[in-house]
Amino acid sequence: MSAAEPIAIVGGTGALGFGLALRLAAAGRAVAIGSRDAARAGEAAARVRERVPDVPVEGLENADAATRGRIVFLAVPFRAQSENLTNLKSALSVGQVLVDATVPLAAAVSGRATRLLGVPQGSAAQQAQEMVPDGVSVVSALHTVSAATLGKLELELDQDVLVAGDSSEAKREVAELIRLIPGLRPVDAGPLELARLIEGLTPLLISVNIRHRAHAGIRLTGLPQELWS
Repeated sequence: MSAAEPIAIVGGTGALGFGLALRLAAAGRAVAIGSRDAARAGEAAARVRERVPDVPVEGLENADAATRGRIVFLAVPFRAQSENLTNLKSALSVGQVLVDATVPLAAAVSGRATRLLGVPQGSAAQQAQEMVPDGVSVVSALHTVSAATLGKLELELDQDVLVAGDSSEAKREVAELIRLIPGLRPVDAGPLELARLIEGLTPLLISVNIRHRAHAGIRLTGLPQELWS
């Protein structure tokens, strides 16, 4: 993947998507911010350019953004995941990688954010894999990173990001992008079926952070220094 190739972020006007766009731009990567409303995407792109000048950042409608680069991040609420993936079917193509960061929280159906919804496929990421076109690899990641912290460049990050997927090559590419963000360490968590456990960490962290008024993430200990050899 060329360093000049944009990283597409579907749902890039939301808190997580915008924070990710900001951090990747700060790391020198071109970004294509997607939204259902191209005007809103353009406004978000302008805000990123204000903070990180001289890095190409464009705002587009979601489907257009998804065609810009090989790696596409899906950073939308769970209630919007299915609709977005349906709309992206004609935009995604063989060889692309979809990084699914959605979490099936009960808040999506007016429930509590500390409860997880059951997904017939096992996880939101596995549902995404069923919905994307053949030849598109889904990788699960970024479920435990605070959107509020991502969106403030002045705040330091110091946490691990669990990455799950069935394609070792796709996981490695996603890990390389995550490593560009100072303070984030990607950890290979195994096949995509383990996404159900990773997604379950989000409501747990929400509960912890509410009680301690924090934006804590996770850190695994005892791992070797080189994780992606």
